[in-house]
Amino acid sequence: MLQLRPNCECCDRDLPPESDAALICSFECTFCRDCSDKVLHGICPNCGGELVTRPRRPAAALAKFPASTERVRKPAGCTANR
Repeated sequence: MLQLRPNCECCDRDLPPESDAALICSFECTFCRDCSDKVLHGICPNCGGELVTRPRRPAAALAKFPASTERVRKPAGCTANR
């Protein structure tokens, strides 16, 4: 089950479970659309994988299986992928 992490690892922007601005890689690293598009160019800086739109969990399922509250952040932010 996806963790649905609450923030962008680069800029720490809040990304609630219903957000369509959240992107993830296959390891669930989580980034906002702005950082993905403008800095990362759609590639995860951690694993080199593709960043895709994070699925949204239906409200009824979210009540039973809540999103993660653990914030993951790169202390130095992110740098552009080459």
